[in-house]
Amino acid sequence: MTLEVDLYWSFRSPYCYLAGDRLAALEREHDLRLSVRPVLPIAVRIPGFFKTVNPLRVPYNRMDAERVAASLQVPFHWPRPDPIVMDVATGEVPADQPYIHRLTRLGALAAEQGRGLPFVRAVAALLFGAGIDGWDRGAHLARAVAGAGLDLAEMEAAVADDAGRLDAAIAANEAAQTAAGHWGVPLMVFRGEPFFGQDRIDLLLWRLRQAGLRAR
Repeated sequence: MTLEVDLYWSFRSPYCYLAGDRLAALEREHDLRLSVRPVLPIAVRIPGFFKTVNPLRVPYNRMDAERVAASLQVPFHWPRPDPIVMDVATGEVPADQPYIHRLTRLGALAAEQGRGLPFVRAVAALLFGAGIDGWDRGAHLARAVAGAGLDLAEMEAAVADDAGRLDAAIAANEAAQTAAGHWGVPLMVFRGEPFFGQDRIDLLLWRLRQAGLRAR
């Protein structure tokens, strides 16, 4: 029997990028299906989050993400531009967000089309792995999406026609994420049990094996 895991993913999270290859290998090597459920980052999902969070959080996470990447020997660069427009010094996040809604709607559409994991991995590699200034300009995003077996122009036309429904799907993902018992990403949920973080993949695998996970 194929086991199923829900994967909650944000396009701003470096830890999603750092988990992507290992999660894909887990699915490739086992009778397992990862159902990608894109969510908006907490910067826009929880208003005022970065105004009240401990000021040590941001510098620690930056340092930690860089050392995790070094330990995994994967390329790592902070996205330019940041998918979230914000004033890092004050934690102010304006209402106008030209990048993250676009990416998250596209991710929700890719998930509907059965290409969720290839899509989010390709986009994450562009944002965090490629070291490109202006990933949002030119053909960078289109090439990344093509690498996932999808056509960006076709997807964006579909998003334009159905943005409201996709936003509702994203909101449903966020509600399901909360119901599963956590707010962060990457979040893997198996039979109602949440596993938060790129450092919980081995623990997830242990639980899956208890449930009878088979190698392909």
